[in-house]
Amino acid sequence: MREPSLTSEAKPVQPAVVLDTNVVLDWLLFNDPSSTRFAAAIAERQVRWVASAAMRGELAEVLQRGLSALRGADPAAVLAAWDAHAEEVAEPPRLPGTVGLHCTDPDDQKFLDLAHVAGARWLLSRDRAVLRLARRAAFFGISITVPEHWPIVE
Repeated sequence: MREPSLTSEAKPVQPAVVLDTNVVLDWLLFNDPSSTRFAAAIAERQVRWVASAAMRGELAEVLQRGLSALRGADPAAVLAAWDAHAEEVAEPPRLPGTVGLHCTDPDDQKFLDLAHVAGARWLLSRDRAVLRLARRAAFFGISITVPEHWPIVE
């Protein structure tokens, strides 16, 4: 039996994207039109949505605050959609100070840490504290942007 050739038959690794909680809510709870492009890319496996248990926990906490009830949504259904699309990875270590990607909002640091450790190409966010780090993140190959400015994957 012949082993597969790594060069001719291996599938390329899809680029990774990290979504902050507000972006996930826009997509999975509010069906915001700004989510259309990245949601399609995730569904079609053009990109990998990487996330951690802490991120899922934050979403669950936000949903339990009654936000989903106001929208007539089922929190379990939102979390099931998360589970269907997100590639859960291990919690990343906090970035050392020498990296220079430290958010003024400690609750949002987990998104930066994961984007850096996972080698994510994009971090989609609506948080001003995260967006202010876009120039620094570009040095590490991470594009921090709002969903409306996310490029279509080629």
